Amino acid sequence: MTAYDLLIAPFADFGFMRRALVASLCLAVGSGPIGVFLMLRRMSLMGDAMSHAVLPGAAIGYLAAGTLSVSAMSLGGLVAGLSVALLAGLVSRGKTLPEDASFASFYLASLALGVLIVSLKGSNIDLLHVLFGTILAIDAEALTQIAAIASFTLLALAVIYRPLVAECFDPGFLRAVGGRGPIHHALFLFLVALNLVASFQALGTLMAVGLMMLPAAIARLWTDRLPAMMLISAVSAAAASYLGLIASYHLELASGPTIIMAAALFFVISLAIAPSGWLPKLFPRPHLEG
Repeated sequence: MTAYDLLIAPFADFGFMRRALVASLCLAVGSGPIGVFLMLRRMSLMGDAMSHAVLPGAAIGYLAAGTLSVSAMSLGGLVAGLSVALLAGLVSRGKTLPEDASFASFYLASLALGVLIVSLKGSNIDLLHVLFGTILAIDAEALTQIAAIASFTLLALAVIYRPLVAECFDPGFLRAVGGRGPIHHALFLFLVALNLVASFQALGTLMAVGLMMLPAAIARLWTDRLPAMMLISAVSAAAASYLGLIASYHLELASGPTIIMAAALFFVISLAIAPSGWLPKLFPRPHLEG
């Protein structure tokens, strides 16, 4: 087998592989930077909770449309994800529960409700589609939506970049200069939900957050500079998507889980050899004196 047969032929020969590759690259570009901000704001659990919260809204959209309609399921998932984020925030502000506990409670309830709705009115195939995604079945409509969400995410991040950075590292300063922290926080939650809806179509609710948090963790191990972190996150997500699709094609594996496992492999390698990894800490460089 030549290098062309191994690395290029699957995408040259099959349209569904090309669509899957373009969709996963768009997800990498949009979700990677979002994951970095989630990690820096210590909101990783919230991202996981919102990815599961998408399920009941998508299930209701599926029932309303009577079929696996991309538009209906995306709209329902977006509304459900934002609703769970707002409800969990309100509960945590009441000092009754810490934020992580309220998010965990809401996402478990949302996941169970979504599975019940789909299992009652749909088939096992529909349930598997919603839970695990079908990136190889991405059609032109879904691909257009994913690309539009990625483009909107990059534009929105460019607009609110400075307030987001200020809120991550010094929220007190942002309040002191009259910054609208709550508004920017709400916009950021909207971007998170939007990208989870895009990922849900390809990777399902159980792994939608995978292309957000694993690349973000990889980037954090390699650098502590935010622009470089966002770039490394997007590049590592794109590389994991490409290698995952190649491996799933040749080894006849499920594409979504293989993509996430490729990202996990990058994470383990980074954990070992990155500047903040294990090996550099075991063998520190000599300190230069004078």
